[in-house]
Amino acid sequence: MTTMHRPLKQHTGAALLRVRSALISLKEMLITGGPVLLLAIGLVWMAYVMLNPNPPRRMVLATGTAQGAYAEFGTRYQQALEKYGIEVVLKPTQGSLENLQLLKSGEVDAAFVQGGSDEVRLGDEAPDDTLLSLGSLFREPVWVFYRDDTAKARLGRETLDSLSQMAGWRLNVGQDGSGVTNLMRRLLDANGLDTTSMPLTRLATTPAVVALLAGEIDAMAMVSAPESPIVRMLLITPGIRLLDFAQAEAYARRVPQVSPVGLPRGVVDLAKDLPTQDVRLVAATAMLVVRDDTHPALQQLLVQAARKIHGEPNWFQSKGEFPKGIGGDYPLAPEAQRFYATGEPMLQRHVSFWMANLVDRMWVVLVSIIAVLIPLSRVVPPLYNFRIRSRIFRWYGSLREIEQHITDGTRSATLLTGDLDRIEEHVERLPVPLSYADELYSLRSHITLVRQRLAGMSDVPVTSST
Repeated sequence: MTTMHRPLKQHTGAALLRVRSALISLKEMLITGGPVLLLAIGLVWMAYVMLNPNPPRRMVLATGTAQGAYAEFGTRYQQALEKYGIEVVLKPTQGSLENLQLLKSGEVDAAFVQGGSDEVRLGDEAPDDTLLSLGSLFREPVWVFYRDDTAKARLGRETLDSLSQMAGWRLNVGQDGSGVTNLMRRLLDANGLDTTSMPLTRLATTPAVVALLAGEIDAMAMVSAPESPIVRMLLITPGIRLLDFAQAEAYARRVPQVSPVGLPRGVVDLAKDLPTQDVRLVAATAMLVVRDDTHPALQQLLVQAARKIHGEPNWFQSKGEFPKGIGGDYPLAPEAQRFYATGEPMLQRHVSFWMANLVDRMWVVLVSIIAVLIPLSRVVPPLYNFRIRSRIFRWYGSLREIEQHITDGTRSATLLTGDLDRIEEHVERLPVPLSYADELYSLRSHITLVRQRLAGMSDVPVTSST
């Protein structure tokens, strides 16, 4: 039975020896390469902290009035970014001018802005260089709705030909903070109307609609995408008409913030043939504007969402026409430039957004760190070799000293044998990887040779020659 277990014990002992040797090698490698490894970890951590590659999990988006197009689109952006674990907080506002104020004060990260709003607000001043555009999103027609009974009473007919015929009308031009107010002033000024003497009102969109339907005002202006529920409701409301900008091309020449667009006949309701004829309109262009310190990854997600949300056709655009890489009043953000040039980052098509973003933001720095560490890592193998061999070779000095005493006869054989025993005891416990076992066995052989030489010595102490 003992004979049967002996091979098993030998096999187990050999396996334990190999494991011990491997652990010794790993320990020595970690000690030797530890400084380089710690340097690498430190550099990567510093790069991560400085670059801040991962975006915050929360952002604030300024939209517009309730039931407006900006509010509707804000909900879509909220849903789009929620898929990536980003919480989008929607902040209702009065419109573009308030959105710009919130952006500049840092209260929001992004906002919908009507083209030309900042220029109107600041006059000849240069646009704020802390704001960046993510591109043009969609056209926002200027909708001027009026009561046909007012037109009949004042002009003898139910339709208008131009804004100039609204002199003296109770016209709502939107509340302060909305982009429509300044834009309508420009359009009215272009018609030679004195806005200071006109009975203009500044109601918010919903109260203005209520006042229009009740006959408390004669007309109202709003700037909005056709997705606005209020626009669609007013287009089919009996007794309410939409102004046909017959001079749309001329308006575009006089007021650079607008361009001519057309509302085709029947596009609102084919069955009821609404509108009953083509309607000429002028339109501003909406933009998505961010602060220059809004995290680049958030900018990338916003512009990706913009393509999905605004890329579909509607009454005033064909499929894929928007969004456009046009900054308008603000510089186009680098993230937006990259997206419009190359599309969605390639890595993001194969791995999660968070992993793709981390690699995308860090790879240049990581390559630089690797370039620095490669030369440093070359010193690790020689240093490892030096550490292991020095652990063995340091005992040769002690052996040499014993041999010198044997030659000089300055110490007794008994004392030298004790010294040699201590050396041998230490050597037996030396933690040396198997790859260096030949040098360890060589040291043991040399110890044996010295011991043999000691065996021929007399155990009589030798007096010093002095």
